[in-house]
Parts: sequence; C-alpha cells; structure tokens
Amino acid sequence: MSTAPLLRRPFLRRQALPGRGLALGVTLMWLGGFILIPLAALALRPWEKGLPAIWEVLTEPRVLAGFRLSFGASALAALIAAPLGLLLAWVITRYRFPGRRSLDALIDLPFALPTAVAGLAMTAIFANNGWVGSLLEGWFGWKIAFTPAGVVVALVFVSLPFIARTVEPVLRDLPREAEEAAATLGATRLQTIRRVVLPALLPALITGFGLGFARAVGEYGSVIFIAGNMPMVSEILPLLIVVKLEQFDYAGAAAIGLAMLLAAFLILLALNLLQHGLRRGRP
Repeated sequence: MSTAPLLRRPFLRRQALPGRGLALGVTLMWLGGFILIPLAALALRPWEKGLPAIWEVLTEPRVLAGFRLSFGASALAALIAAPLGLLLAWVITRYRFPGRRSLDALIDLPFALPTAVAGLAMTAIFANNGWVGSLLEGWFGWKIAFTPAGVVVALVFVSLPFIARTVEPVLRDLPREAEEAAATLGATRLQTIRRVVLPALLPALITGFGLGFARAVGEYGSVIFIAGNMPMVSEILPLLIVVKLEQFDYAGAAAIGLAMLLAAFLILLALNLLQHGLRRGRP
C-alpha cells in the first residue's frame, strides 16, 4: 500500500516543535521592547537641541579625551587579554594537573563578581601602598592606580573571560591529527602552533577580541575606583555620561552614548568582516 497520499495530509506536515507563531511573536516583542525601542530613544534624544548642540558636546576637549581613553584603553586591554585568554584556554583544554577545575572556575569570576567590588579590590592591590602597586612603584617606578594604566588593568580583568571562553570550545574540537602530522614531517612545536593551530583559532580569537573590546568600552563599575577620574587624564566616557545626567543634560548624555554606540558598531563590523574573510579564505 502506497503511503504517498498520507504524506500529503496537513497534519503530517506539521513541524515537530509546535508554537512557531507564538515563539516568533515573543521574540519580536522582546527585540522591540528591550533593544529597538531603547536604541530609537537614544538615537532621537540628542536631536532635541539640533546638530550644532550635538557637535558642541562631542567636540568638548573633556569628551574627546574620554573617547581617546575609553576606546584606546579598551583596544589595548583586548590586545593584552587575547594572548592571555588563548594561553588559559590552551592550558585548560590540553593539560591535566591538580587545581585545573578551580582555574577553570576562576576564569568566570569577572562574570559573577560585582564590578564595583572588583574595582575596589584592584585599587587596594595596585595602589601605592598595595601589595603589587608598592612593588611596581618601588622597583620600576610604575604607578598603576589612579592613572590610565589602572584603567587598562581593570579592562583586562573584565575582557579576559570573553576571549578565553570563545577560544576554548574551538580548541577542544580542534583535531590533534594535524599537529601530529606536522610533528611527523619535522615541524617544531613553535612552527606547529604558528602554521597549524593559530590559523584555525584566528576567527574565534577575533570574535573573542571583539566581545572583550565591546565589554570594555562600556565598563563603569570596576574602572571608576582605580582610574582616579581626573578630567582630561583618566576620565572614561561612561563617567562623563553620568556627569551629564547629574547636570540634567539628557540630550548631551544621549549624544555621547549615541557616538559610543556608532563607533563601537563600526569597529565590531570591521572585525566581523575580517573574520568572515578569514573563514572564506580557509580551505
């Protein structure tokens, strides 16, 4: 007996997981209520006073210094965190040693720890009388706390888990046959890492860099304590937004936030295009 007529019945063509309309509706409602509407409000609020007022806010020397510090320190922190995150992921996935599970759990500490608590802890450690700060200033003359260097240290702390957790699953799924074949052909360990491992990990590493950079740009709690918040020196953009809000300059605060959003979006778009090009170029 042929089953072709039965396969054309409507009840047999239903999807295995029902509720597509409800799930799509909830998704669109969440997307609109929590993302699109706030972004639309952020985009429209600065135009209340017109383009000249927006330009005046964004070209203030204090705001320009904040842009240089926030984006420059975030990029530098992500660059520092990239090899550290790769090293942590490599150690966790490739080696077995006592305390490995504890180290694995510590990587996620910045996710769970309140950022203000992290900022207070790092300030106590890297201050002139702190455990690390006193040694660095006494031996090398480096002052970390209450300087732009302290901002970079705090941003490395918050961005490191994003890179480690992005690279780790790719590293786990990376077959070791290619490394063994390279070793059989006479390649050194450094050559194997540079020509076999890193090309496979580079797209994931770029993704982790982008996530860490985006997280660092908007960081507030862990930075304000260790930065010192000196105008034109160690004042980040999120703090300037808070200052504008305290002055009831909502349009100015929204203008800074919109400029941050556009700049971060363009940088992340460039990173995504680079990652896409690397993946297409792989055999």
